[in-house]
Amino acid sequence: MYSKENYPSKLLEEAVESIATLPGVGRRSAMRLALHLLRQPVENVHHFTASINALRDEVCYCRECMMISDGEVCSICSDGRRNHDLICVVANVRDVMSIENTGQYNGVYHVLGGIISPINGVGPSDLSIDRLVERVNKAGNRDGMEIILALPGDVEGETTSFYIFRKIAPSGVRVTTIARGLGFGDDLEYADELTLGRSIANRQEFKA
Repeated sequence: MYSKENYPSKLLEEAVESIATLPGVGRRSAMRLALHLLRQPVENVHHFTASINALRDEVCYCRECMMISDGEVCSICSDGRRNHDLICVVANVRDVMSIENTGQYNGVYHVLGGIISPINGVGPSDLSIDRLVERVNKAGNRDGMEIILALPGDVEGETTSFYIFRKIAPSGVRVTTIARGLGFGDDLEYADELTLGRSIANRQEFKA
């Protein structure tokens, strides 16, 4: 392993430093990945870097639900077969993917972009909660509308759920929460599909 002072190539050093900025990737792993890329056909590496560039430059967020999308409206929100009166509120994009993998949910989503966490400096204004309230207030069929809170079961997740409930309650819209087949503090992305599917199917009225 070369130290920072004796890399055989400045370009290799810069590549290692860039790769090492990825979460969970140390300098040793970054070195292995950089050397692996050097051994690949040029066209493969160009395709890899082009994909990363496109991801950063072209991917946007759905104007309806804040899900990652290739256009202004994501494929879920634009699907007329989905129940648009059923909105599942999740913390992040990975949670949407986990729920979709169960094949047991036919509504739409609202991605908060995190949960309220004072210790990490994340407050309500840092999340898309106000956008959710706007969606609820603009809905024409409030009697048939339901908001499912599918947030982590830890203290921060419960705090976020309670805050959202207080913001939405005046509208009279039904608010439910997923059944806690998940352990306290469990993230949705780590739950098996059967457990997660049952948690959604057996959702309960949210009680403040």
